[in-house]
Amino acid sequence: MGLFLTALTVGVLVYAAQLLFGAISERMAQESGAPQGRERVLTVQVQEAVPQRVTPHLVAFGEVQSRRSLELRARTGGLIVDLSESFVEGGAVEAGQFLVKVDPTRAQYALDRVRNDLLDAEAEQRDAERGLVLARDELASAEEQAALRQKALERQVDLQDREVGTAAAVEDAELALASARQAVVTRRQAIANAEARIDQAVTRLERSRIALAEAERELADTEIRADFAGMLADVSVVQGGLVAANEQLATLIDGKALEVAFRVSTPQYARLLDDAGVLRRAEVLVRLDVMGEDLVADGVISREGAVVGDGQTGRQIFARLNAPGGLRPGDFVTVRVEEAPLEGAVELSASALDATGRVLVVGEGERLEALPVTLLRRQGDRILVTGEGLAGRQVVNRLTPLLGPGIRVKAVSIDGGGAAMQEAETPEFVDLSEEERARLVAFVEGNTKMPKEMKARILATLAQDQVPAELVQRIESRMGG
Repeated sequence: MGLFLTALTVGVLVYAAQLLFGAISERMAQESGAPQGRERVLTVQVQEAVPQRVTPHLVAFGEVQSRRSLELRARTGGLIVDLSESFVEGGAVEAGQFLVKVDPTRAQYALDRVRNDLLDAEAEQRDAERGLVLARDELASAEEQAALRQKALERQVDLQDREVGTAAAVEDAELALASARQAVVTRRQAIANAEARIDQAVTRLERSRIALAEAERELADTEIRADFAGMLADVSVVQGGLVAANEQLATLIDGKALEVAFRVSTPQYARLLDDAGVLRRAEVLVRLDVMGEDLVADGVISREGAVVGDGQTGRQIFARLNAPGGLRPGDFVTVRVEEAPLEGAVELSASALDATGRVLVVGEGERLEALPVTLLRRQGDRILVTGEGLAGRQVVNRLTPLLGPGIRVKAVSIDGGGAAMQEAETPEFVDLSEEERARLVAFVEGNTKMPKEMKARILATLAQDQVPAELVQRIESRMGG
C-alpha cells in the first residue's frame, strides 16, 4: 500500500509539472506587445470671453502740491516785537490774521514828520489863496483909478479945446493916466504871481499827501498779515530776533487748493487726448498708502506742462483735487486716471496671454487651441484684449509649460464650480495675541517718519479686539516679517 501511494503521488507531481511547463511554454510562445499608454488629462481654470464696454485706467506716481502758496517776507528790517501764537510750523491761520510785527518806531516818526509837512503845505495853500484874493482887489482898485485918470484927461482936453485949460494941465493928466495904467499892469502881475503861488502850493500839498501815503504804507508794512487762509511752513524767526528787508520768514500754503503733478509716457499721454487733440478733463483718483489707513481723494485733470524738461520724457500732467482730505503738499501718491471707454474689449487675467500674443481656448474634444488676440491695455494683473472668434470661448486663465495646443484638458470655470479651487480670501479682521499686538505697537511707536495724527489712528486700531488684516500685513511687510 505504501509503495502504491508513493507511485501515485509521483505520478500526480509529474502530471502537474507537465501542465505547468505546457502553460509556460504556451505563454512564452505568444507575441509580446508594448502596453497601451493612457492619455493624461489636465485640469485648467477657464474664463468665458465676454466682450463688453470697459473703461481702462492708467496708473502713475505723482507729488501733491499747492496751487496757491505765498512766501512771507519782511518788507522792512528791524526787531521783531510781536508774533502771533499761530506763527509756528504747521500753524493754521485765517485770511487777514495778524502774524508778525517789526519795530515800528522809525516808521512812526517818519509818518509824524510827513503829517507836519502836510499841515505846512495846507497852510501855504490857504495863504496863497488869500494873497490871490487881495491881489484881485488891488487890481480892481487900480482899474478904478485908471478910469478916473481917464476921465480927468478927457476933462482937461475939453477945457483946452474951449481955450480954458492949459497944455501943461493936459500933460499932467496924461502922465497921471499912464501911471494909473502902469499900476494896473503891476496888479495883474501880482495876480499872476499869486496864481503861480497857488499852483506851487497845490503841488506841494499833493507831494505831502503822497509822502503821507508812503509813510503810512511803510508803517503798515511793519505788520504782516495772512492774505488767505492756510498753513505755515518753513518758519524761521522768533520774537526778539532781527530781520533784514526782504528776508523770508515763512511760507503760507493753501491746504484746500491742492493739485497733483504726475508724469506719463508719450503713448499714455496720447490715449488721454480727445478727437481734437486736446487733453481730456479725465477723472483721477489719488491714493496715499499709510499702512491700512489710506488717504484717498478724487479730482480732474486741469492742465499739462508747457514744455518737456531737459533730460525728461513723456508729459507732465496736473490734476486739481476736489477734497484733499488729509493730503499735504509733498506727499508722494499713486494716481489712477480713467481713459476713454473701449468697446468690445474682453478682460482676462494677465497670465492668460503668452509671449507671442496668443491665448489658449478650449476647442472640440476638450482640446486646447491657440487663438491670436490683440492686446489693448494692461491693467495691473488684468489685460484687455480683442480678437476674431474670441467672443464666447472658454479661455485658459493661467498658462503653464505643460499646456499647449492639442492638449486635452478638463475645464473648470472660475466663475462657477472652479471658485472652490481659488485660494481662500484673506479675512477682513484677525485676532492678535498679546505678543503680536505688542510687537506691532512697538514698531508703530518707534516710527519717527509717521505723522502724529496717523500714528494715533493706527495705535487706536491696533488696540481693538479685532484688527484689519490688511493693516497687519502692511505693518509686517515694513517690519520685514
